Amino acid sequence: MAIAETVKNYLTQKAVDYTLPFHPHTGSSHETAEASHVREDHIAKGVIVKDASGYAMIVVPAINYVEMKHVRKELDRELELVEEDEFAKLFPDCEPGAVPPLGPAYQIETFLDEALTSLANVYFEAGDHEHLVHVNGDGFKTLLSGVRHGHYSQDE
Repeated sequence: MAIAETVKNYLTQKAVDYTLPFHPHTGSSHETAEASHVREDHIAKGVIVKDASGYAMIVVPAINYVEMKHVRKELDRELELVEEDEFAKLFPDCEPGAVPPLGPAYQIETFLDEALTSLANVYFEAGDHEHLVHVNGDGFKTLLSGVRHGHYSQDE
């Protein structure tokens, strides 16, 4: 598959230049970082949560975990983590577990962790388990312009 059609169209729509590095098939962000020789804190991942208002995505560095207690307090919402089996309906053009952290492309409310806003280069899932999208920091900020920023995660 290489890149999900929604991701490709969104990158084109936002006029963000990107490359699509290939890596051996992986099953986790940690494995992806090792296989692609990219620092794990430079890979953005989308964590899907939901509450009575619907689904949302919290975009954090792959090396971090979402601090749900802090997120609930900061956003004043009773958000809960979503099980991976619910992802298919939200990301129909992606392989299970290969969620691109581009909530706006999928019409999902999105929150961006501040830890990703100062990077020169950002990598993220392209929609399969063998490709990353690589954009520069400004391009990543363009892709997530207009989303709320905050401190939503802790490093492991």
